[in-house]
Amino acid sequence: MRVLSTEQVAAYRRNGYLVVPNFVSATRCLELRAHALVLAERLAAECPAPTIFTAGGTAQHAAEAWFLESGDRMRCFFERDAFLPDGTLRAAPHLCLNKLGHAMHDLDPVFESFSRTPELAAVADEIGMRDPRLLQSMYIFKQAHIGGEVQSHIDHTYLRTEPRSVVGFWFALDDATIENGCMWAQPGAHRGEQGADFVPLEAARGTLVLLDGALPHRSGANTSDKPRHAYTLHAIEGWTHYPPDNWLKRPIADLRGFAR
Repeated sequence: MRVLSTEQVAAYRRNGYLVVPNFVSATRCLELRAHALVLAERLAAECPAPTIFTAGGTAQHAAEAWFLESGDRMRCFFERDAFLPDGTLRAAPHLCLNKLGHAMHDLDPVFESFSRTPELAAVADEIGMRDPRLLQSMYIFKQAHIGGEVQSHIDHTYLRTEPRSVVGFWFALDDATIENGCMWAQPGAHRGEQGADFVPLEAARGTLVLLDGALPHRSGANTSDKPRHAYTLHAIEGWTHYPPDNWLKRPIADLRGFAR
């Protein structure tokens, strides 16, 4: 099975990202979206106390056990702006979430079916991964009006291997536009090139965006009335060393690849 052209692979290596339209059918995207909302409602009801997730300079969640112990579990995390001044939520809890994480691909059959396909295995092979292992999954809500900004970062900082190997597989489940907080990336910066401006990665529903683990990328706040749901997988190479001081505590030997 060949999924990417040689030109697409070259573009990925040159830019550090690749936008692949129509990778997943709209039907499958909507099925995952509907299932995620059901799962979110259950997880939000089970949450003992709201943990706020922010991707900025002060990440309070990074010191909380609810987050640090979520690498092999399914947990929910709230948007900072989902709370009113008195501490109550603006809407039903599952409509105030920032994301779900971080092991839906292993623990939920619907997410596993979406995450492990021959097409994704082929893409990983075509971009040069030798032994891809799925390390984490995140369902990002980017809620209308309250979806928070994600500041510029590189994934290798948070999911380190020696040598560097992490690759992001990001799926647009809604149309991602500048207005509702699409991703932006800095072309070529993964190769040490500086000076290129960030460019928007607008993506229609069903689009796959590949992200090199060293590529700076970010997303804006969603101040529009349209949500921007997305699903992300991060894969690492099974032959690399995964340092024990990574926040996500999962031995590589416990991880599986794209085959179901």
